[in-house]
Amino acid sequence: MIEIDGSYGEGGGQILRTAIALASITSTDVRIFNIRAHRPQPGLKAQHMKAIETAAKLCNGDVEGLYIGSQEITYFPMEIEGGKYTIDIGTAGSISLLLQCIMPMTAFSSGDILLEIIGGTDVAWSPTIDYLNNVTCIALKEMGYRCNIEILQRGYYPEGGGKVRASFKPAKLYGFDFERKEENIKGISHSSKLPEHVAERQSEAAKRLLEKRGMKCEIDVYRKDEFSTGSGITLWSNYTGASSLGKKGVPAEKVGEMAAKNMIEYLTSGASVDRYLADQLITYMGIAGEGSFTTDNITKHTLTNIYITELFMDVKFDIQKQGNLIGVSVR
Repeated sequence: MIEIDGSYGEGGGQILRTAIALASITSTDVRIFNIRAHRPQPGLKAQHMKAIETAAKLCNGDVEGLYIGSQEITYFPMEIEGGKYTIDIGTAGSISLLLQCIMPMTAFSSGDILLEIIGGTDVAWSPTIDYLNNVTCIALKEMGYRCNIEILQRGYYPEGGGKVRASFKPAKLYGFDFERKEENIKGISHSSKLPEHVAERQSEAAKRLLEKRGMKCEIDVYRKDEFSTGSGITLWSNYTGASSLGKKGVPAEKVGEMAAKNMIEYLTSGASVDRYLADQLITYMGIAGEGSFTTDNITKHTLTNIYITELFMDVKFDIQKQGNLIGVSVR
């Protein structure tokens, strides 16, 4: 059994998601303690519970200590199996973060996996579902990963109610050296239960800023009255993405400009992947045993994922300064 201090590094849900995924893949029992110990509300939240619960379902595993507020769990995984599952997070908890935990496992399943998940598609402190679909999944396809994500309904904080259908096929992952690729920016600006002009204004503000920097873009506008109220915009280009969510009292123009400013920052850095994709790639690179990328910043999430991946897999990551960028590789 591997024992992990859940307060290490970023000290949040990332340790849980990565450890549970790699424990499932390697059939390793794991005990995680001090879960989210330094957060204002320590212990497991609903979205963490659902991720672990779903992982256990996929591999017929057992979990001890799985309840809201728990600061210690012990996880006993078995073989990962294909099948169809419906998961209701029960809150606006991030569907993308739940999928972050499950996705590495699906490559090692005995058959196809189909998930229908209810929760939040566009919520703070997590990748939007559009980012996951158009940046993360595009990058993972370069490594042999096979998935399809369909947005059935958007869900915003605090009501949630978003619905996503995600299908996965078993796959053999291989290393890939990510390099910078130039491509026009695409995106989607969306809103629910708000005036039609909100999504339009987000889109136009982002376009103005991007085109001012000579960056061509095509942003779709989507407006539909869903279960919950909210808005947001996600931009992407190959292995780089940026997003911004609407907030009460924040003009739609500011929402669009924030996403565009972040996109400009990431693209002008010259990095092959943005800093958020960087931390997501670590687990898959560790499984493949090789690969590399450059990024503009090494986040705590990235360092945490490296630490956990090296615990479970027989690999060693190398981090090197490369001019204004940081190169990460594993061999």
